[in-house]
Amino acid sequence: MDMQSKHINSIFTAKIYKFMLFLILSIICSVTVGVVFKVARKYTVSHTQIITWNYVFAGILCYVSFRPDLNTVKTQAPWWLFIAIGILLPSIFLFLAASIKHMGIVKTDAAQRLSLFIPILAAWLLFKEEFSVLKISAFLLAIPALLLILTKNRENTKNKWGYPALVLIGFGVIDILFKQIAANTSLPYTTSIFVIFGIAMAIMITVVAYEIIFKKALLQIHNILFGGLVGVFNFGNILFYLKAHQEFSNTPSTVFAGMNMGVIIMGSLAGVLIFKEKLSKTNLIGLFLALIAIVLIVRSQF
Repeated sequence: MDMQSKHINSIFTAKIYKFMLFLILSIICSVTVGVVFKVARKYTVSHTQIITWNYVFAGILCYVSFRPDLNTVKTQAPWWLFIAIGILLPSIFLFLAASIKHMGIVKTDAAQRLSLFIPILAAWLLFKEEFSVLKISAFLLAIPALLLILTKNRENTKNKWGYPALVLIGFGVIDILFKQIAANTSLPYTTSIFVIFGIAMAIMITVVAYEIIFKKALLQIHNILFGGLVGVFNFGNILFYLKAHQEFSNTPSTVFAGMNMGVIIMGSLAGVLIFKEKLSKTNLIGLFLALIAIVLIVRSQF
């Protein structure tokens, strides 16, 4: 192998490692957000207040960390994209909480993770991504893996499937829109994140103000604390997710699949180690298949 080929290989290997680092950090942040919400369920909390404070803290963190240039937003911002994500993000958070309440965590998690197949379909139809045999094999393996991991013995008898359906569609659409943000070169992605957080925060402040004025709700300190934790890790999740998309901008399905499968595996481990949940043999088989699928997805990049 000549020097030029070695140099190209070393650059690509470094790119792979950066991608994996960003993806792992995004997965850790995403799972931590779920852990915070699960812990918060033990207390009398307001999900609307938690989600509102989440965007307050995330917005402040974004501004302090990156000092976004807001002057460029006036002329170069894709406002339709910002508004769409700014509305969808808090809305899906609220539907997520409602789905957990009415349908249980199992069906809600299933809906959220099965949303993986919406952006994968978009990667093929909209972004014209070419799928290798390895990648197709990984996705075919991912389907039974997801179903096996999310299989539980106890079922919630309530039948309000509208909530998990909205969660599934919403998370799938958000994944696609964030791909568009990562691909946009007219603005730094950090500026885009700040504007989106601002829109989401404005919407949620309006909701909380309505609850305080008309429903006599009270602002409580534990909602601020939980909201702050969610905001820090929500900011990290979105930031590293966009960085992963930028590293592999030509193969968005790799990010879509790696993120969702990684969250499934780490979320299952968090359930076992933190919440003492038990995994069945079926769940363990699903985790094993998920690991194989992730290996195939990463290997397909070489």
